[in-house]
Amino acid sequence: MNQLSVPKLFLAPMEGVTDWAMRDLLTSLGGIDQCVTEFLRITEHLMPESVFEKNCPELKTNSRTRSGTPVFVQLLGGKAGPLAANAVRAAEMGALGIDLNFGCPAPTVNRHDGGATLLKSTERLYEIVKAVRDAVPAGVPVTAKIRLGFDDPSACLANAQAIEAAGAEWLTVHCRTKTDGYKPPAYWEWIAKIKEVTKIRIVTNGEIWTPADFRNCHATAQTNDYMIGRGALRDPYIFNKIKKSFIENNIPMTTFSEVKTLIPSFYASSAVYVNDHFAVARTKGWMKQLSLSIPEFQDIFEEMKVLTKPNDFKTRLEQLL
Repeated sequence: MNQLSVPKLFLAPMEGVTDWAMRDLLTSLGGIDQCVTEFLRITEHLMPESVFEKNCPELKTNSRTRSGTPVFVQLLGGKAGPLAANAVRAAEMGALGIDLNFGCPAPTVNRHDGGATLLKSTERLYEIVKAVRDAVPAGVPVTAKIRLGFDDPSACLANAQAIEAAGAEWLTVHCRTKTDGYKPPAYWEWIAKIKEVTKIRIVTNGEIWTPADFRNCHATAQTNDYMIGRGALRDPYIFNKIKKSFIENNIPMTTFSEVKTLIPSFYASSAVYVNDHFAVARTKGWMKQLSLSIPEFQDIFEEMKVLTKPNDFKTRLEQLL
């Protein structure tokens, strides 16, 4: 590996996945330096404080998880004015930073002028970032997340320049286009091209599943900051493993016995966060991801996925885990 200080690692914001319960659990395991909330969709209106607190309960604890990891509030939308107004409200409530989502590939989001569809207009990216940057206090970072482009990866160059010019603190780049979706590979080589035309701090994102993937990504991207999303669901210890790989050569595989003890507490936190039915759905979703990386979870997930009543689900979960 090329010389590099131990990287700063970010937990990716994933809609319907990295909510308060998941952020709380994963940051308690260590290795995560920064979190970003699931996006809060902004249209015309100023959201009430209760909506911000539901999206980011950490606002009540100095915008940090219970283990002390800072959390930025992510906003999604296509109108600069409402985004700026809501960013101000989040900052007034104690948000440590505001992240702007220009990367979500979901068709519903894109049809409603949000996420990756904005990558088609460099001018609009500039206007939104500039409006938010001008509106929030200078001490509150404004950051952005993009994909390489909507369908043309070369769009990332002008878009990154515009976001830098508008005053963003850093830029997270998911190294695929919207039309690529989540199909491998991630095109990490575009990071070097962005660095040639900007000086903005870059967070590299995409296809980091293991410490070996991280080493390959770093060899190409050469940044000091990396974001991990789905890889953290399949191995909740990946952040620690990456950091340990700087001082240890042989990093063991995560085992079923290590992960199974996390599931009941995640269920309980999700139930407190919303309710038991929500906890059933979220726990199934996580177990599905775990079943793709840890063989012992495959049969368990197949059995648990058909259970819909919380009492039945909790009882069987306790018996199996």
